[in-house]
This record gives sequence, C-alpha cells and structure tokens, in this order.
Amino acid sequence: MKLKTYSGAEVLELRRKLGLNQREFWAPFQTTQSGGSRYESSRDIPNPVQVLLNIAFNTDAKATAIFDELRAFGNPRKKAKPAPRETE
Repeated sequence: MKLKTYSGAEVLELRRKLGLNQREFWAPFQTTQSGGSRYESSRDIPNPVQVLLNIAFNTDAKATAIFDELRAFGNPRKKAKPAPRETE
C-alpha cells in the first residue's frame, strides 16, 4: 500500500489549521514537542509516525485499509493441512 509522505511544512500547516501548539499536536503521536519541532523544520519524519499521520489525516477508508494490512501482517494465515488420504 502506498502511503502519503508528509513533509514538515504540510504537518506544520495541519497543526496550525487545527489551532494546536506543538505539544498538543504531537502528543497523540507519542512524539515530544521538541521532536515535533524538528519534524516541522524539515527533518525526516520516521515511518511509524508517517503511518500514524496517514491514519489521522486520511479518509476512513484509507485508515481501514492501513489497519487491515497491519492485522494481516500480524496474523499470517496458517498453512492449510492436507486432506487425509483415503485408504482402499
């Protein structure tokens, strides 16, 4: 699945539109205010945080698809047992 890659400028714009300070915005992403400040200043945003941003700011359908993919990864299907052979 292709996820949107958020830039620092995009996240800064989202945060400002929501009227949140850095601490308020970044806390749900388990990111400190100083870490969020670094991301907003164009440092690379790590992939796990990118996933959370996609869940938070994309459509419900996209969030559901992300969750489904993660669940499938965490619960690989067991190999089917071969059917018993019939004896003649």
